[in-house]
Amino acid sequence: MVIDGEDTASGTALLIAAAPAGKSCLVDATGALPSLAAVAPGILTRSTAATVVELADPTDPQTVLTRIRAAAAEPGPLTLYLAGQLHLDHRQRLVHLALARTTPATLRYTSLPWHWLAGELAARRPGTTTAVVDLVAAADAWPKLLAEGLVLGHGIDVYGRIVPPATRRRPVEPVYLKALAATWRSGANPPLAQLHEQTAARLGADSALFLAPYTASAPPPHAAPAPPTGPTVSARIAVNLPASENDPLPAILAAAHAGRHSEAASLAAMWEGWALRAHGAASAEATHWLEVRADLARLAGDPARSCELWMAAADARLARRQPPDDPAVVGAADRAHHQWQEIGDPQRSLELGPALVALRRHVPGRRPGAVEALRQRLEQLSPTEAGHPVI
Repeated sequence: MVIDGEDTASGTALLIAAAPAGKSCLVDATGALPSLAAVAPGILTRSTAATVVELADPTDPQTVLTRIRAAAAEPGPLTLYLAGQLHLDHRQRLVHLALARTTPATLRYTSLPWHWLAGELAARRPGTTTAVVDLVAAADAWPKLLAEGLVLGHGIDVYGRIVPPATRRRPVEPVYLKALAATWRSGANPPLAQLHEQTAARLGADSALFLAPYTASAPPPHAAPAPPTGPTVSARIAVNLPASENDPLPAILAAAHAGRHSEAASLAAMWEGWALRAHGAASAEATHWLEVRADLARLAGDPARSCELWMAAADARLARRQPPDDPAVVGAADRAHHQWQEIGDPQRSLELGPALVALRRHVPGRRPGAVEALRQRLEQLSPTEAGHPVI
């Protein structure tokens, strides 16, 4: 739906409502969509010219990522409305948004990692992006979110609430988003910060974590939030760090070593976005943050993602005409190869193998035989036809 007016700055609202089916469902996510759909598009986007896109119970994380990427590429203001449930990947301890086909056994492959969302939004100009969320945190994710909040990155305002699962086995209603929609349909349209405060005070459940942009008057990013106490309820969410000359890397690594992998990955993606805007995709600064993200994936126990990022870093250095025997290029290729060897899923190893072979042929490294060792390992992993390995 597109609404055109005199305002030349077109805004986009992306409405995503997703939850698994059956016993795994913790929230009636799509229940928020009819209420939001009844709101004038220009109010949802907070602009005169408006585009509204709905995703109801999407099943494929790559499809969701593609829609988010397309919306993030638009130059005007972007407002993301999100209803759903959050889970922890027990292997990596990363926060994921469950989708329609997500089950506990398939979480890593059928849900959307939160740091993917943060990464797609990181390149946007600060102050042009707002997220409004109504989320249920699974029992394993709730303590982590209470302790760490939910990071999206610099210049992104985040409003909403997170609640634990209902004590009775019934889906939670997205009452926060419904309350916002009811106010807008009544004809009132106060500033979003004011509307959030009013809605949080009205809902005011002690078990809810209400989210608002971090300010100097809000609790510090890692402090345990106090329960809501009255009409001035507010809690922190995205750590909206200003760009500065201070090195953010020690704090990011400290978060990773403390097990706060989602926070570390999101902050690194934020700084990579800053480097892309300030220096360009081919810059040494952007490559630096790509390598930081690769190492964070290693620390989070995701060797496949780490391998992908190290290969991308090696390719970025080669694209800048660094020679194949440059220590930094060799180091990136060696780390990609090592992380590939750590992948426990044969299918993922096979998916990444051809790209790694191509990189290794160009950057064989200091030890002879790397390409041959890689080829032999791929033969062992490959399915066979008539007794002959297929690569």
